[in-house]
Amino acid sequence: MPEIPDTVLLEERAELAMNAVTGLPDEDMDGIPYFSADLLARPATLRHGDWDWGSSHGRLLDACLLARQMTGKDTWREAEEGFRRRLIGFFGADGLSYRLARPEVGWPANANLIDQRAVLLSLTTWYVSDGDPEAKKWADRHVAALKRIAIKERDVWFYPASEYTPDGWPSPNAIALHLAPDPASFSGRLIMPLLRYHQATGNEDALELCAWFARLIVHKSGVYGEDGSFNPARAYRSGHFHTRLGTLEGLARYAAFTGDHALTAYVSRAYDWALGQATAFGWTPGDLADQRYEHESCSLVDLIGTGTTLARSGHTRYWGVVERFLRNHLVESQLLDLSWVESAPDASGDEPGWTTHVRVGERVRGAFAGYGAPNDYVCDVELGRGHTADVQACCVGSGVRGLFWGWNSIVTGDERTVRVNLLLTRATRQVTVLSHLPHEGRVDLDVHEDLRELRLRVPDWAGYAKVRVSRGEAGFDGAEAGAWAPDGYLSIPAPRKGERVTVTFPVPETTSTEIAAGREYQVRWRGDDVIGISPEGTARPMYSGRKVHPTAPRRAYALTRPATEWTWA
Repeated sequence: MPEIPDTVLLEERAELAMNAVTGLPDEDMDGIPYFSADLLARPATLRHGDWDWGSSHGRLLDACLLARQMTGKDTWREAEEGFRRRLIGFFGADGLSYRLARPEVGWPANANLIDQRAVLLSLTTWYVSDGDPEAKKWADRHVAALKRIAIKERDVWFYPASEYTPDGWPSPNAIALHLAPDPASFSGRLIMPLLRYHQATGNEDALELCAWFARLIVHKSGVYGEDGSFNPARAYRSGHFHTRLGTLEGLARYAAFTGDHALTAYVSRAYDWALGQATAFGWTPGDLADQRYEHESCSLVDLIGTGTTLARSGHTRYWGVVERFLRNHLVESQLLDLSWVESAPDASGDEPGWTTHVRVGERVRGAFAGYGAPNDYVCDVELGRGHTADVQACCVGSGVRGLFWGWNSIVTGDERTVRVNLLLTRATRQVTVLSHLPHEGRVDLDVHEDLRELRLRVPDWAGYAKVRVSRGEAGFDGAEAGAWAPDGYLSIPAPRKGERVTVTFPVPETTSTEIAAGREYQVRWRGDDVIGISPEGTARPMYSGRKVHPTAPRRAYALTRPATEWTWA
């Protein structure tokens, strides 16, 4: 087995996350997954919730499929098939995905509009991944239903409530009053999977919905201010970050697909505003009200997805943002250390169908933080909502998608130019990227095909004068004329099959003051990597265990090189 630098490896993180994906299903509920975990409880607790149905199944099935592409493995196939079977079982005769009724707690059966996004996302990934006509059949019915139930007026289409029922919309008055509660939650976030489904199948209903929902968001809703800010009104979920950022991700893709540069600028303005509320390493507030103290991994994944889309659209400055988020808060928010979690020895304290205390830590190892602090996997503050959920099924699934966004974007290009956008390790058909960061400012590029040009994004902090490119006995410096391409990338002309190109540069250590929910954190950086935060966390501290060596440690690992590449671009 070959040796590679022992640095961040996104495909490995995806495989680790599958432990949590397969650990959430509850055998007492025919595999319906638990939604949340309280890891501070003694003993720790896994709980069901009203998101157990289409939302959780869609997210987790999506994760299974993305992880398979990233790792080339499918040891979780049994769990994947369970998610697939149950997801299909939630569809009503009208083509919408329904939550099952639980009358003992007052939950009626309904088609929650937020759930529909996760359902369509997984059906789309299923079809793009496998080309399965079964996925297309259900997705076509689903898209047709989403179009059918939309309230259609001359200049806007909208959904007037969060739940649709077999008898129609629960409030005719909402329709009469032209109410569109939180259009980002119910409509905006649908744009991304709708557009990708259209790209995969040519479904025209999906594209038409994208156009109307984009119009609703940009021209009618008031979700975003003229400066890009999020509307903090309670009717708009107090500027809820996950739904706002997920909507921006869809708008960015729709703008790229239609060539709408004004819409791209609109997205960029709102994205920049959101970055101003986040930390440079990727922590985001949950919203602009009581949830602002807690961070959802889902929001970070939306930031990564939107950033990659904007960067592919020519706003290449966002590659640096995406890389910081991947290297830091996404991988740091993954639960690997269980030493602080206490599980029960037996099921005597369980409430079948609702909670379990058995093997909780072992089952959620690999999960991404449900609600976390800037310096801690757990958010346990006196302000806002206090301590809520440490793990959420939505964030488990989204975390894998965030890894996929990054992994899928490390190397891009065409027959003319291959670009290395992110300095993270990955193997592709054309080139393998081996990153030694943050230990050394070194990236090895193993070329597998004759290329016309290979370009590498060099971080701004590396400068250019001390950048060195080695090609066997030859090479050049970053200060030489012709070393750089017009897009700001380092240009490596005509690399040959079998050649190794090594790029080296200095890695500075710096400090910054980051403000999150009104509190200051002193952050130490080495290049794009956080190597320490003060104050440190208390429950499961983040960043405090990171070590830097003079040279990158090495380990044996066989990188995945997919036989067939597919993307969400």
